[in-house]
Amino acid sequence: MNLSYFWMILILSLQAMVPLVLTAVGEIIGETAGLFNIGLEGILLMSAFTGVMGAQFGGPWVGLLAGMLTGGAISFIFSVITTRFKGSQMIAGIGINLFAIGFVAFGMAARGVSSLPQGKRLFAIQTPVGMGISPIVIVALVVPFIAYYFLKRTRAGLMLKAVGENPEAADVAGIDVLRVRLLATTFGGILAGLAGAYISVSWVGSMTKDISQGRGFIALATVVFSGLNPLLALVGGFIFGFFESLAVWIRNMPALKGIPTQFIAMAPYVVTLLVVAGVIGRVRFPKALGEPYKRE
Repeated sequence: MNLSYFWMILILSLQAMVPLVLTAVGEIIGETAGLFNIGLEGILLMSAFTGVMGAQFGGPWVGLLAGMLTGGAISFIFSVITTRFKGSQMIAGIGINLFAIGFVAFGMAARGVSSLPQGKRLFAIQTPVGMGISPIVIVALVVPFIAYYFLKRTRAGLMLKAVGENPEAADVAGIDVLRVRLLATTFGGILAGLAGAYISVSWVGSMTKDISQGRGFIALATVVFSGLNPLLALVGGFIFGFFESLAVWIRNMPALKGIPTQFIAMAPYVVTLLVVAGVIGRVRFPKALGEPYKRE
């Protein structure tokens, strides 16, 4: 492999990791506070749709903002259901995924959304190898470090951990458990919304009914791999992005045309499952994760 191929795969890997890293870091913040949301796939799908709609009407930045607002709104509703009304986090997350499938299918049938013209897509930063890279890639590289510092070095981060580990003790200490969980989950949804809008407005430049392609579930696997460490989430997202890009590169290699494309496309998912299977028993999650807090 010559140097140009190396840089090409590196750039493709960075682009592919963005939705995973942003979504995983947002979920890490929510899970640290005690809420887990398996509806990330639905958030990615709906924010990709609203993102491309926003970009059509107001340009790429409006599209990204629309996606972020969509992710934040969905997560806010999720957190209200699971905190104020003590609803099942599992059922609420499944509901988001099912709703997203119908919502996007109906919206695309009604509006016929497909590809974005070049002027409506987010600009790309040109690289020496001739491939453009989205500025959101830089955001995805920086966010895990900010999140790590926030969780490890700030008072607010310690409050999140206290709420996730022992909400009763946190409540006695004067922390509003429900408010902290609501804010943490909503912020995580904003990051997932940015990830979804990035896919349609910047990376792919179009919208399809299955544009998320299971990335919400892979982001959940990345959270498990990371052990709620944002920096390890960055590593996990890059691993998946690398193997996804490698699979694309292999599919386009003339010498490897005989290999069934389905097996090549499976590679990143198989690698992710193997990585997660190797760490699943060693990860320690907050004690109150998934348990609704009922004030005595």
